[in-house]
Amino acid sequence: MVVVPELSAKPRRDTRPPKTGPGEMDVLLGFLDYLRASVIAKAEGVPEPQIRAPGVPSGTNLLGLVKHLTNVERHWLLGQRVPDWAATFHAEPAESVDDVLRAYRETSARANEVLAAHPDLAAAGPCPGGRPGPAPSLRWTLTHLIEETGRHAGHADILRELIDGATGR
Repeated sequence: MVVVPELSAKPRRDTRPPKTGPGEMDVLLGFLDYLRASVIAKAEGVPEPQIRAPGVPSGTNLLGLVKHLTNVERHWLLGQRVPDWAATFHAEPAESVDDVLRAYRETSARANEVLAAHPDLAAAGPCPGGRPGPAPSLRWTLTHLIEETGRHAGHADILRELIDGATGR
């Protein structure tokens, strides 16, 4: 059962879109980092068991969203194969909140290193999940990561508001 908190439970906190450099890579990576930080901010400070509690009938929960996004970046930029995407939405009981958040931060940092090593956005990016065949362009991959992270950042916004009323980025 979802308990809707008082609307004034927490003051709204928000941040403006990122300031970036003029280049396309600067803009795309700036927005991806901005969304990553938004997702982490939504999960920080949420106590157990609320951070793992499904907020909607599908079972979506804050910690699972962070774990899923970690796997998305590992797949698309670090070449990790993901055999069961549905499983990436649920942290194991032995995985602490700090472990999941740290893994996301570390994966994002490694992904940024990969991006920095491939400045030509028209060139093929890393082969996702080690699958055979040509990889999509780095531009497509980076745009997809922004779309995926933005989508789940929106889910995180809603889940966090349902948990304690906190809103904003």
